[in-house]
Amino acid sequence: MEFNEKLQELRKEKGMTQEELAKELFVSRTAISKWESGRGYPSIDSLKEISRYFSVSIDELICSDEIITAAENEKQETIGKYTALICGLLDILTSLILFLPIFGNGEKPNSAPIFGLSEISRWIVTVYAAVIGITVLNGIFALIATRLDKPVWNKRLLIAGIVLSVISVIIFIITRQPYAGIMCFTILVIKVFLRK
Repeated sequence: MEFNEKLQELRKEKGMTQEELAKELFVSRTAISKWESGRGYPSIDSLKEISRYFSVSIDELICSDEIITAAENEKQETIGKYTALICGLLDILTSLILFLPIFGNGEKPNSAPIFGLSEISRWIVTVYAAVIGITVLNGIFALIATRLDKPVWNKRLLIAGIVLSVISVIIFIITRQPYAGIMCFTILVIKVFLRK
């Protein structure tokens, strides 16, 4: 008998709904539903809680192949969470571009921070600030999604962060701002490397 069938049987023997079991195990009802439908496995900690709650051994709940699958899934989720966290922090780190004197100021040989640019069109400076601002917001949302344990959001925000980094690199290179372009390119390379 598979884990999902065993869990469903144990729950029904106690006359519990999925919601009642979820409260006892301190997980969401959707987690119980996912486990009982065979669409996923609980974490090792959740398996221990299920084992304790129903007074059965983990061996009775799950076979060795299922334990390996559950451990691999948990490892992948943990890696995904840390990747999303690091990429979110990198997106927030992009805000440094607003304050560092790395922008060439037209014909002047000196460099300036983004808001100190006087020889460059205001709309270009606005585009710079907008792209950086959106990237930072994406990073903030990525940190929130990581905290809320939303893997689907993590993946989407990671992809959005990579796209925003590509756009930043293109904009800075086209407008001849190599230092800002190099910074964004470095962040992009790190994100792509982490995503693999």
